[in-house]
Amino acid sequence: MSLTHPVAVSSVAFSPRPEARTSDAIAIARVLCILGVVYVHAWTGLDSGALLALKGSGQETLRWTLMETFGRSAVPLLGLISGWLVAGSSRVRNFGPHVAHKARTILLPMLLWNAIAIILVSGAALFAGLQAPVPHSAEWMAQELLILTRNPDINVQMPFLRDLFLCMVAAPLLARAPNWMLASVAALAGGAFILGYGPPVLMRASILMFFAIGMIARRTGADTRVASLPWALAVLPFLLLLPLKVHVSLPGNGFAVAHAQMLIAIDLSVRLAATLAMWRIACALAASGASTFLKRIEPYMFFMFCSHLIFMWLVAPMIGRLTGPLGSPAYPALLVLQPALALASAAVLAKGLMLIAPELAGILSGGRLKGSRPRIDGGTVMTRPVRLQPAR
Repeated sequence: MSLTHPVAVSSVAFSPRPEARTSDAIAIARVLCILGVVYVHAWTGLDSGALLALKGSGQETLRWTLMETFGRSAVPLLGLISGWLVAGSSRVRNFGPHVAHKARTILLPMLLWNAIAIILVSGAALFAGLQAPVPHSAEWMAQELLILTRNPDINVQMPFLRDLFLCMVAAPLLARAPNWMLASVAALAGGAFILGYGPPVLMRASILMFFAIGMIARRTGADTRVASLPWALAVLPFLLLLPLKVHVSLPGNGFAVAHAQMLIAIDLSVRLAATLAMWRIACALAASGASTFLKRIEPYMFFMFCSHLIFMWLVAPMIGRLTGPLGSPAYPALLVLQPALALASAAVLAKGLMLIAPELAGILSGGRLKGSRPRIDGGTVMTRPVRLQPAR
């Protein structure tokens, strides 16, 4: 049989390379993380005082469990993946083009989505009676749009993109640093986060920590070793640390007040442990039958990340009129389904924009929903698509 026979070529093409398996796992991790973020921002229909009064109830415990299990790993893992991708990029060392590209795919979408949120959410507050923030000064507008020195009142998820862009600006320097220096950066950033330092330069210094750890993971091959860990070892740290966090967070024991920095350190440890477990899950799903569906919806995830707070402000309350707020009998169904509902809303909006304004859809999706898909070697977790190559 000739070596060029179609059967021989096909048999090789169906053997995925490690790079392809990792790319699949990255795409799936994006989906899991951004769906999990929705639980952190889930609509409850209650203010902070009413939520506190329900603490310990069955529904509040369900909300807290979903948030801690699926949401707390999101920012760490997305930051780690961003650093991992940058560490493998050849063009990151070319500062000007690298930063210009990240400005188009991270900073510009952030600014546009913040402006859209102000127009829609504050507009609904002014003209439709929605209980939401409204513009009251030029300083407020600047903070909401640019996220200069505080977290925004509307798009509360956007500080991640702000800090990620700053990490990308520093990436050409970090890419030249040895591992010990990257480890020092990670340690200093983690310490700053625990001690409350970072703003106004970084809203969350922990994002720089995760970013640097991701670069180290790429250089040392830690990601592939975690992918092959036994399930018990991958999940056990999270299962051990989560009860500790529950205990120290309980109202009435005084730990959070007396040891606030220790509580932050414990929370950071829980996040890292959750990241370990979530990456292991993503790698397992990449080899499962669910991989095809998850990769199909992955191009919409950046768009969903940016738009889901608008869904929470405008759409979720209308659905909540049917189910009632947290504490109502039908609310658990709405809570569990909110990631799927936010994804469906984002997909419909994205598809509509792709039809009537494809260039705008491309900008708002960080370049993921227009024309040909760029290569993965640019190094941004939510703005660089995964492109599989045939095995050779």
